[in-house]
Amino acid sequence: MRNIWIALTVLLLTAVSCSEPELGLKDECFSNNYALSTLNGSGIVGGERDQYTDFGENPFINAAEDPISTFGIDADGASYANMRGYESDGYRIPAEAVRVEEFINYFNFDYPEPTSENVSINSETAVCPWNNEHYLLRIGLKGKGLNGDRPPANYVFLIDVSGSMSGEDKIEVLKSGFKRLAEQLSDEDHVAIVTYSGNVDVTLPSARGSETEKIKNAIDKLTAGGSTAGGAALQMAFEIAKEKYIEGGNNRIILGTDGDFNVGVSSTDELIEMVQDFRGLGIYLTICGVGHGNLNESMMEQVANKGDGNYEYIDNGDQIYKVFVQEYDKFFTVAKDAKIQVTFDSLFVDSYRLIGYENRVLADAEFENDSVDAGEIGATQTITALYQVIPKGRSSGSFGSLEFRYKKPGMDQSRSLVQSLDNSRSEFPVSTENMRFAASLSGFGMLLKNSDYKGSLSYDQVRQWADEARSFDPYGYREEYVHLIDNVKNLD
Repeated sequence: MRNIWIALTVLLLTAVSCSEPELGLKDECFSNNYALSTLNGSGIVGGERDQYTDFGENPFINAAEDPISTFGIDADGASYANMRGYESDGYRIPAEAVRVEEFINYFNFDYPEPTSENVSINSETAVCPWNNEHYLLRIGLKGKGLNGDRPPANYVFLIDVSGSMSGEDKIEVLKSGFKRLAEQLSDEDHVAIVTYSGNVDVTLPSARGSETEKIKNAIDKLTAGGSTAGGAALQMAFEIAKEKYIEGGNNRIILGTDGDFNVGVSSTDELIEMVQDFRGLGIYLTICGVGHGNLNESMMEQVANKGDGNYEYIDNGDQIYKVFVQEYDKFFTVAKDAKIQVTFDSLFVDSYRLIGYENRVLADAEFENDSVDAGEIGATQTITALYQVIPKGRSSGSFGSLEFRYKKPGMDQSRSLVQSLDNSRSEFPVSTENMRFAASLSGFGMLLKNSDYKGSLSYDQVRQWADEARSFDPYGYREEYVHLIDNVKNLD
């Protein structure tokens, strides 16, 4: 009984603190503290202090009033892995943790290889399966492969060893992941290891990638304890990466943490300002989040967005293998500041809605401004975006045009690729597997968010669409997803 009263008290305090949210900040309380209400014999379990920011959902936009939609791409897949971690532990999945675009972009799609450019573009339109009076527009991108010619890497492994990182699902998972990455390195690569708790230490000065055992031994010795001076550590990591900078190479900091910074520079705004100061140096930032209970996912995702980087969530050993081995080429950026702009033809489109990408939306004027930061695409990486489109009557003309802008690494001026959105539209059951699988993931995310736009969606539907779109599944992740839908359905 005492545990139930504790749980009710936590929920009541949360409700009181959020009773008068600031205008324009939808459910901002979730960015300060998220408390799970799942109970077992010992009280509230899992994610008591996990922090998320609720960005809401993109609404339908009237095409006659505002025909142009602009956003920066999101190459992350962290939200999907985070959701899977909640499911595997038997916890309710917080709606605020679901970013639909990251559900989709967790997976590889069967898109054409680029030819003359660093990125290929394709698009497709089909009847929307959860509202057959609407259409789905799918936009697909794929980064150019390295063709076995990887540039040398200058890595700084930045590892949180503070007290909050103790446990098999945190420091031990990270140690395993960084050792996996060490095994992928070549003699031309260099690695330094910086650790932080109350203090910042250079655990390993820059070593050659061929010194695998030396690197792994340094990682094996790491233990967790103390407070978290994350801001100072990030500053040092950038300075080391700058000192060892390789012209034309992959200069990257890989940060592993739960995001619980509590000493020195620690606020999200301060950290964003710091990484933006270093962004022009050509040093990328990858953040790997771990654990639940005090995961500051809100900070990590936003800092990665602003730091020429990406955010991954590591929930298990299979995810370590996926990120650090199977998709290792993603660490090599082939397209910087990638942006998409769709211009809808109001003669044939009544209104449209971008599904996901809520925190990547840009002002239309920012599209051609090369100083505006946007997302990065790695080698071989695929990116997918979906629009839900309400046609104007039964018009059959083109929905409009698509323009994609990006910078090649090392370049300051963006390149532009333009494609017409033709008027060929298929019934959903005969659309490509790319469309059907993307629709399933989008629908799954909307169900978990209890979206206002989910229409007639059901778990059985999204499972069927995914199960019938698995002929391209090189590592078995689509099959795993089908089973995961069943497990999540049973959590409700």
